[in-house]
Amino acid sequence: MQSNSNVDSIAVFCGSKMGTNPAFAADAAALGNWMAKKNIGLIYGGGSAGLMGILADAVLANGGRVTGIIPELLLEWEVQHRGLTELIVANDMHERKKQLYSRCDAALVLPGGFGTLDELFEIITWNQLTIHDKPIFILNSDGFYNALLQHIELMKKEGFLYQEAIDKIQVINKVHELDGYLNDRPRPLFS
Repeated sequence: MQSNSNVDSIAVFCGSKMGTNPAFAADAAALGNWMAKKNIGLIYGGGSAGLMGILADAVLANGGRVTGIIPELLLEWEVQHRGLTELIVANDMHERKKQLYSRCDAALVLPGGFGTLDELFEIITWNQLTIHDKPIFILNSDGFYNALLQHIELMKKEGFLYQEAIDKIQVINKVHELDGYLNDRPRPLFS
C-alpha cells in the first residue's frame, strides 16, 4: 500500500441514508477504495447504513483501517457497524464531533442531510477559530453541493466570511482529485 506522508487519517461526513442518486453510493465506494489503497485511515460516524456503510465497507474490503465514533444516543437510532477496526462510543454528539475532528488530519464531506451539514460547518468554524488547522474537502458528487457552494459565495460577497477559513475548503468532483490536493499545496476555492 502506498502511504501519504501528509495525511494519516481523514474524517468523512456523509449520510446514514443512500439518497436517490446512484452516483452518491458510487463516490462513497470509490473514496473508500482510494483511502485503503493510500493507507489513509477512515474516521467516521460508525454507522452501517447508507453512504456511511458503503464507505466503511469499501475501506475494510481493501484492507484499510476504519474508526467509528458513535454517541450513545445513536446506538438506538443507527445500526453501528460491527466489523470496524475500532468503534468508540461517545457520551454525546458534542464529544463525538470533538473526537472526529481531533483524530483526523483532514475532513471530507460526501452527500448527506442535516447531520452532515452540521459536521461540515462546525469543522469550518473550528478552522476559523484556530481550534485546529485542517484541510476540508467537499466531494461535490454529481453537483449535490452546487446550491450550497453558491450560497457560500453569496455569504463571502456580502462580507460575512473570513477568507482564511474559506481558503481551507477545497471542492472536488472526483475522488482521484484528492491526490493533487494532498500532495501539493492547498489551492483556494473562492479567490
